[in-house]
Amino acid sequence: MKSTSPASASVTGTAGRRRLTAYQYAIETLRTEILQGRLKAGDRLRQDDLARRLDMSTTPVREALRTLVSEGLVFFDVHRGAVVRGLTIDDVNELYRLRMTLEPMMAEQAMATIREEDIAQAQALHAEMLATTDVVKWTELNQAFHAALWASQDESRLAHLIKTLRDASGPYIALSLYMRPVHVDVSNQEHSKMLDEYRVRDIAAARKHTEAHLDATLRIIVKAIEQTEAQAAANA
Repeated sequence: MKSTSPASASVTGTAGRRRLTAYQYAIETLRTEILQGRLKAGDRLRQDDLARRLDMSTTPVREALRTLVSEGLVFFDVHRGAVVRGLTIDDVNELYRLRMTLEPMMAEQAMATIREEDIAQAQALHAEMLATTDVVKWTELNQAFHAALWASQDESRLAHLIKTLRDASGPYIALSLYMRPVHVDVSNQEHSKMLDEYRVRDIAAARKHTEAHLDATLRIIVKAIEQTEAQAAANA
């Protein structure tokens, strides 16, 4: 598999930038710089400075910062404004402990109500994931894939809790894939097995596989964070 950075070629150079709106360019550029450690935890993100550097108005930059706040990569400080939050091992451990408790429950509930069109949608998303080498796009497709399998449970309280946790996990997944792109291939293989389990409604296998999948991802993310911290310390 060809290794790519989270930014992908789509935001590199003027040709790539023309294919994106100013907001898309801003969010992908800033997200990538945080994931790659070029913007570090504690760094202030001044809208005027970012707008000049990205050659755009402050409006798309402000929108991009709001998105980064929702993703957990940035927070707003009363005195300092937008600040890079960074990615921490304690945070990701908490997120994945919760997910490993709730998502096997969701797998079981979804088995009872999943529709053929849900499986077909998940299969189509899986095909897109197999075809892309763009880490950010793969991460978005990954969330959509699992959402498709659980679409019949969309209105449940459990689904809303899991969506919040999955959204917060997105930046960590992107970081792990940037640091270890081979994990994309491993995850694609696991998703293929998941589709088979949902097709035959194998509840026990789906519960076990869901927990194992999350545990393996957590281990990779922790290693990626440790590697990023080590690199930052070496460059300090």
